[in-house]
Amino acid sequence: MTSFLRFCTVAKPVLAASLLVVAAVSSAQPAWLSPSALVASPDGATLYVACATGNRVVVLDIASHKVALSIEMPADPTGLCLSADGARLFVTCAAPESRVCVVETARGRIAEELPAGHTAMAPVLSPDGKWLFVCNRFDNDVSVFDLTAKKEVRRIPVKREPVAAAITTDGRRLLVANHLPAGRADAEYVAASVCVIDTERGRVVDNLWLPNGSGALKDLRISPDGKFAVVTHLIGRFWRPATQIERGGMNANAMTILALDRMAVLNTVLFDDWDRGAANPWGAAWSADSRTLVVTHAGTHEVSVIDFPALLARLVDMPPTPLRVNAPYAIGAAARAPTDASGDLSFLGGLRDRRRLPVDNLGPRAVVVIGRRGYVANYFSDTLNVIELDRLQPKVETIPLGPRPRMTAVRLGELYFHDARICYQGWQSCSSCHPGDARVDGLNWDLPNDGLGNPKNTKSLLFAHKTPPVMSLGERQTAEAAVRIGIQHILFTVQPEKVAGAMDEYLKSRKPIPSPHLVNGKLSASAQRGEKLFHSAEVGCAQCHPPPLFTDLHTHDVGTRNAHDRETDRFDTPTLVELWRTAPYLHDGSVTTVSDLLVFANKNDQHGKTSHLTADEILDLCEYLLSL
Repeated sequence: MTSFLRFCTVAKPVLAASLLVVAAVSSAQPAWLSPSALVASPDGATLYVACATGNRVVVLDIASHKVALSIEMPADPTGLCLSADGARLFVTCAAPESRVCVVETARGRIAEELPAGHTAMAPVLSPDGKWLFVCNRFDNDVSVFDLTAKKEVRRIPVKREPVAAAITTDGRRLLVANHLPAGRADAEYVAASVCVIDTERGRVVDNLWLPNGSGALKDLRISPDGKFAVVTHLIGRFWRPATQIERGGMNANAMTILALDRMAVLNTVLFDDWDRGAANPWGAAWSADSRTLVVTHAGTHEVSVIDFPALLARLVDMPPTPLRVNAPYAIGAAARAPTDASGDLSFLGGLRDRRRLPVDNLGPRAVVVIGRRGYVANYFSDTLNVIELDRLQPKVETIPLGPRPRMTAVRLGELYFHDARICYQGWQSCSSCHPGDARVDGLNWDLPNDGLGNPKNTKSLLFAHKTPPVMSLGERQTAEAAVRIGIQHILFTVQPEKVAGAMDEYLKSRKPIPSPHLVNGKLSASAQRGEKLFHSAEVGCAQCHPPPLFTDLHTHDVGTRNAHDRETDRFDTPTLVELWRTAPYLHDGSVTTVSDLLVFANKNDQHGKTSHLTADEILDLCEYLLSL
């Protein structure tokens, strides 16, 4: 185990020089834009910027690098795509009942709106322009719109939280990146996948499984020549005790390359160097000739400019990444495979130019390539950076998208939470294990706080400050203590108190998202019946999970200990708010659905009295729990 004292000696506050940190912190809600998606016009003259918290699309004139227009949106814009002639801009606006806004670019106004699912994002047009595909993140499906009829005609179920998509050049296959793993967390193989949709048949025909531990998928892009696709993601080394962080000991930062001629995983490549992580890879973009690939690193505020033909040449003699076909491949085999690029921290040496952004440009997420320039959207600084792709370490131009508002404590905490500069060597950020606004990663981690050899499932941090104690066994008495100890023992640095204090404010500001199981924002008839069961003395769920927080703030023995646990272990009662979003369940992530939890993992009715319930009553109770 690497000495923690060594980490402390090299750690230092990293944001003191940032132009974003101001002496006084405003208590008013600022008008941050938070640019998070980009698309360029076909002629390369205009850049459209979706501003996630600014509820607008900013239109940038490329020649002058000036904002030409700002188009207000009805909700948070999450994704953009343009028609082939550039006349129509499709903007997904996320909400429990999302809208796809169709903007007439010549007039700069919304011409029509199409209803979509829960938290719509990643719109994709078919090559013929007749069909629009939209990922509905929390409905776990993809909407198909007939643009001639101007209506949704189909929903296609996918795995879990679709967040990015791309269509093949012939329009026959739609690739969909699922943000998180969908199964049990106590299995040998746990990873997210890319779904392959047959657009004519309207269904998933294959799943491309990523290496063991893969999750937090962010972007998926197909090369203009139609031969390859890349998906950005993390690889959580969950099978190792979380006692050191160097060399990707906990999280590695990667992209997986898909060979589209045979629709298969070609290999997985790490962005990290031996002594420096490249935390939180996010956006990806190709040059028009498919020879240059640009990837943003949101945690370390950098971009990688990659010579893709040279990368392919290095892969020629390497076998494909091991795939999960009918059964999980063994962890040992996956970890030992000597020719698998997903374990090679030197693979990109000489193949990419790793460029830091100017100090006051923070949180690079989306990126596009126009000609031989990359345009990078910085979420936390409301800026774009312009990078010359053919020059080594050229001067980077910064384009402000608007006046920069004063940094609030919450916004500063959000920045720190996503910032790998407060981590030793930049390997990960807090959001690496708690992606999606401080929620879950779907993995079990063997943290040393409760001894080794007893991995626990990652918990959502929603309401963590309101529901002490913290962690599965209640080891930390408060969330404030957990944040500070986490900086020391998960990020392996020592930071000023202002860092932890700001993160506290950010975490306390998180609000639950309405469940996709609600109907028009209200409980369904089934959930209403389940609510009565939940509060009944015969079932007794409300005894330990009383509203409004749905926890009694105590630990209990509910009969869920496994072979790795101690006989004396008692488990913290978790809040049930957003239960629909936090699978897998129990402290060891051994249950994938709430119904399985109530039926198969409730020995002797210690976890609520459910053995006497009928199948219909179980379904009603589940529907209520999933509606919270």
